[in-house]
Amino acid sequence: MATDVLPMKPDVLLIDYALNDRNIGLTRAEAAWRKMIQEALAYGCKLILLTPTPDLTEDILKDKAPLAGYAQLIRNLAFEYHVGLVDSYQAFKTIKQNGADLSNFMAQNNHPNESGHQVVAVEIKKWFTLVTANGHS
Repeated sequence: MATDVLPMKPDVLLIDYALNDRNIGLTRAEAAWRKMIQEALAYGCKLILLTPTPDLTEDILKDKAPLAGYAQLIRNLAFEYHVGLVDSYQAFKTIKQNGADLSNFMAQNNHPNESGHQVVAVEIKKWFTLVTANGHS
């Protein structure tokens, strides 16, 4: 963050890292997220956290799915630090609840294809639209 991201002088920073955190466990992932958030906030840029996109090897409709825990962690951190949240995980969960096959949105088990990235892009746009409508910059 300090050497590769912040020197680029971002006005807005989106952090979407949960898929890569799964192998280190929730405790270590939380520490990493907190460090990234605190560094970004100390720098002074606007910050938006993204919950993960799905992994087809787990059932997104199950509350105990491994990625569900990471999604909840990110929601909690966004609330705690008063930063933006784009809930990609919930968007895909809603798609699945509405009967769609999530494989249509994935290039492979844990990477979205163009349609999957479009789902995330729509959620990001909703966040910016909401912020603009509420008079925030």
